[in-house]
Amino acid sequence: MNSQELETAVRLGLNLVVTILNDNSYGMIRWKQAQAGFEDWGLQFNNPDFMIYAAAYGVTGHRITDTEKMTAVYEEAFDAGGVHLVEVPMDYSQNTKVLIEELQQRTCLI
Repeated sequence: MNSQELETAVRLGLNLVVTILNDNSYGMIRWKQAQAGFEDWGLQFNNPDFMIYAAAYGVTGHRITDTEKMTAVYEEAFDAGGVHLVEVPMDYSQNTKVLIEELQQRTCLI
């Protein structure tokens, strides 16, 4: 939430990989509030193009578009050194199934 640290990392010549979990909202909060029956209000927003944003700071940007390539993107970023930003799109569509239904089934077995 405080991207100015990218400038500091570049200026200091650090080796750093930053991950942005991009869901264009406060998605996990939104999901939890929906589960509790709260109205969805004020939790969605638009983001900048993080690749252009990274470049503006002199940072190498990577956007994950295929989960099969995710490990390779991180290996490349860590091996190259310098400051890298990795944008990972988030999908919470399976949260209820995995974090509520399946977890509840597992805990009922104990």
